Amino acid sequence: MDKKEMVRSFISYIQLEKNYSEHTVHHYEYDLAGFFLFLESEGVEDLTQVEYLHARNYVTKLYEEKLSRPTVSRKISAIRSFFKYGNREFGLSEEAFRSLYHPKKEERLPQFFYEEELAALFESVKGDDKLSIRNTALLELLYATGMRVSECVSIRIKDLDRNMQIVKVMGKGRKERYIPYGQFAHDALEHYIDEVRPKLMKNTEHEGLFVNNRGELLTDRGIRHILTECMKKASANSNIYPHMIRHSFATHLLNNGADLRTVQELLGHSHLSSTQVYTHVTKEHLRKTYLNSHPRA
Repeated sequence: MDKKEMVRSFISYIQLEKNYSEHTVHHYEYDLAGFFLFLESEGVEDLTQVEYLHARNYVTKLYEEKLSRPTVSRKISAIRSFFKYGNREFGLSEEAFRSLYHPKKEERLPQFFYEEELAALFESVKGDDKLSIRNTALLELLYATGMRVSECVSIRIKDLDRNMQIVKVMGKGRKERYIPYGQFAHDALEHYIDEVRPKLMKNTEHEGLFVNNRGELLTDRGIRHILTECMKKASANSNIYPHMIRHSFATHLLNNGADLRTVQELLGHSHLSSTQVYTHVTKEHLRKTYLNSHPRA
């Protein structure tokens, strides 16, 4: 089997069996393509010829390009996963990347919006046209639930309990969870579902909740574009990425007294340690508020 067929098989595996998001799959494809170009420059045409020296030289090249540690780490993970799969399915050796040093991630606190910033963001999407009403419903649901964008794009109408105001979400590893949402999100969703979505659907038929102006399902990339446009309208200086809404959801809950276990459940984290990073964010927020407010700080 040639290299292209191996990659196709691997991509199908992480899409269908591992249930990776469209965003992650895109990064894996990009990372593999970059590594294969490097191999060609080194005169390596056959994947069976890849050795530890090639892997080490590639990582050195990545650092010479001034890439961050998280980016290098992600690229190593993508290539290592490919060779692990290739070892199992095609007999490729995975030794080159098995013993390769995996750089630790930089300790970064999650970026989030202050409540006033979110208010400006919500104000920016207000409007009576179809897309503004859809965007309001989308933004309200993301903030009300803290769900991942990959989870949001797969929600169907029947996943909403519109009376109880609860949404069923399919998380990582195909784990289901139920998240409540509040009155703001409820009102925005009802307006969108009853009055706007049927007009956007036109002659299209499917159960997906959020659709574009042609009635097709919104993609990860589509939602990123919507959020970027919202930020421009809100005259915000910072860049927005979808996870900032999720970070804001968790941070605001903890700032207002929610317990860590509840936030863990709502976010769909398997381990409490993943949720604990938000306690660092809230502590930093408290510290800054103290320093800015106390006369003798």
